[in-house]
Amino acid sequence: MNPSQAVEQVDPVPAPAVYRRVLLKLSGEALMGPDSYGIHRATIERMVAEIAEVSGLGVQLAIVIGGGNIFRGVAPGATGMDRATADYMGMLATVMNALALQDALRQGGVEARVQSALKIEQVVEPYIRPKALRYLEEGKVVIFAAGTGNPFFTTDTAAALRGAEIGAEIILKATMVDGVYSADPKKDPSATRYARISFDEAISRNLRVMDATALALCRDQRLPVNVFSIRRENALRRVIAGEDEGTLVHL
Repeated sequence: MNPSQAVEQVDPVPAPAVYRRVLLKLSGEALMGPDSYGIHRATIERMVAEIAEVSGLGVQLAIVIGGGNIFRGVAPGATGMDRATADYMGMLATVMNALALQDALRQGGVEARVQSALKIEQVVEPYIRPKALRYLEEGKVVIFAAGTGNPFFTTDTAAALRGAEIGAEIILKATMVDGVYSADPKKDPSATRYARISFDEAISRNLRVMDATALALCRDQRLPVNVFSIRRENALRRVIAGEDEGTLVHL
């Protein structure tokens, strides 16, 4: 073929977003990439690129981040530790992750703010709902750190709580698997992925979409949850576009 007759390859236009405001729940383990603990730079940069793309579609995005990737490194030494003390350590780990994510977002051209449920005002600003809403309306990504600020509650519960408080239309739970299965797919090859499932069914079958407190709160607030794999390239964009990605948990 004559080079002048070659068809120019054009990148497909991203599908429009079907959600205006979402809360993304990122586990700390998602930041580890192939490492056993800590933050894998290439992994966080890929996440930032996907977050930037979604933000560029006009989606107001808040993030609740976990701390398992950091706490995992000290977990053996925490054996036998008082539960409340261990939980506060985990909250501080989420602050570290939030700062790392904020820095990576800024380097990627995305304005981000960190708000912490624990007061560490020399480092991050405290969680103040009206300010968080204003940041979202200004197009900034808001990262919520330190969970709920209380021991004995998971970051899943923090995600449900913050999602309800900011009026999110959906919670996107980014995990290491591509949805909710009838059984553990690593142990049961016959396990099947649900495309959609109700809250009541997920709770009655103990499918571990989230912890029971978080799942019940989402159900009561009529706040759907989409569970998807953060490892799948462009999965976040596909969920935002309303495509069949992961598992949708709904009323």
